[in-house]
Amino acid sequence: MIEKDSKIYIAGATGLIGGAIKSSLELGGYSNLIHRDSKELDLIDQSAVRRFFTQERPELVVLSAGMVGGILANDTRRAEFIYKNLLIQANVIHAAHEQAVKKLVFLGSSCIYPKFATQPIREEELLSGPLEPTNEPYAVAKIAGIKLCENYYRQYGSNFYSVLPTNIYGVNDNFDLQNSHVIPALIRKFHEARVRGSGKVVLWGTGSPRREFLYVDDLAEAVIFLLESIESEDVYEQGISHLNIGTGEDLEIRNLAKMVGELIGYEGQIEYDAKYPDGTFRKRLDVTRINRMGWKHSTPLADGLKTTYEGYLGSQSQELSSL
Repeated sequence: MIEKDSKIYIAGATGLIGGAIKSSLELGGYSNLIHRDSKELDLIDQSAVRRFFTQERPELVVLSAGMVGGILANDTRRAEFIYKNLLIQANVIHAAHEQAVKKLVFLGSSCIYPKFATQPIREEELLSGPLEPTNEPYAVAKIAGIKLCENYYRQYGSNFYSVLPTNIYGVNDNFDLQNSHVIPALIRKFHEARVRGSGKVVLWGTGSPRREFLYVDDLAEAVIFLLESIESEDVYEQGISHLNIGTGEDLEIRNLAKMVGELIGYEGQIEYDAKYPDGTFRKRLDVTRINRMGWKHSTPLADGLKTTYEGYLGSQSQELSSL
């Protein structure tokens, strides 16, 4: 068990996932949390990262920082995605090793599995086949982060390991259509179409791929569970390099779009433009291991979508009131 006053550094605390982890830790009574935004600490700058770790000496680290985006951003900013994520991960993980951090949990992504992985995807599927081309640079960077943690453990005994969340969504998500993921993009498109009275919304791809979604507060609770209960040997002694985190349930994008449209009250047509890529057809995670360890998701998709949309409306109201 970790102490409530343990010094915990959350890398990426201003983002969707890091922010939820920070809030959940605070609600759980953890009182010694440290974090920096990108203006205060540039994680790409190795000397700055090492200086920060030397000064602060955190006992535990949650590494959720990184450059993220949807299919368009991944496919058009390929060099940035691999370069920046590689540097962030290497700098934080190595500095944590130098300062003898007691535990580090690194958050990867389910998109790093092979494009044609067997479904549901077990942890052993990593590196078993070719990646999805549209997000290969990001996936390669995240795989490197996983292998960094694994090999710092194998060479030095560092208590570092990785988790692979499925698609995450929730309040404080990124709703910018140029680099958002599917749920915030759908929420914004349907909301704006309803406000404008548009009779048609056009979505990328065919609508046939299936995706799994986990509400961000559920992921935050999973990370706290891992910090409190799971050590590196619990992962690596199973012959794997990471743990899957998800719901084990998926649905077609067209059905997701229908759910979001009905939630928002959009009554027009939904069309699909097949000249745009679908990405990987299916990537449902096998979450047997983490369920057996004692964690399971608790937020149904419909409830999470409702809360996320309410949060989006609240952010829109704040923007309007500041004008």
